[in-house]
Amino acid sequence: MARHSKPEDQSVRLLKVGERVRHILSELLARGEAHDDTLRAHNISVTEVRMSPDLRNAKVYVKPLLGEDEAVVVKALRTNTAFFQREVAQRLGLKFAPKLQFRADESFDEASRIESLLDDPRVRRDLDGE
Repeated sequence: MARHSKPEDQSVRLLKVGERVRHILSELLARGEAHDDTLRAHNISVTEVRMSPDLRNAKVYVKPLLGEDEAVVVKALRTNTAFFQREVAQRLGLKFAPKLQFRADESFDEASRIESLLDDPRVRRDLDGE
């Protein structure tokens, strides 16, 4: 079974490096430095970066504004991974550049699903009974 690391399970160094990577990627996307029309046409949020313990791999969670064209945006990011890895390597100054893996951030969808469950009249009735 795969183990999912939570932010509270990571060391301070991993969190700091992940946050620096997130800022670098956010800046690159905001300035439109990637030579890709899809990426320039969308406002993309880098919501989280989770670093592996050896700092060689980074899972980058992204969400386009309003969740529009999420699959297209993630595909464009994956297509331009080499550019982003090169830029992160130059700006980060680590011995090894982390390999970036772009993924759609599902946490907002999960939060909406939980919110809709809590708004269900049957659940609300049970919660109000306490």
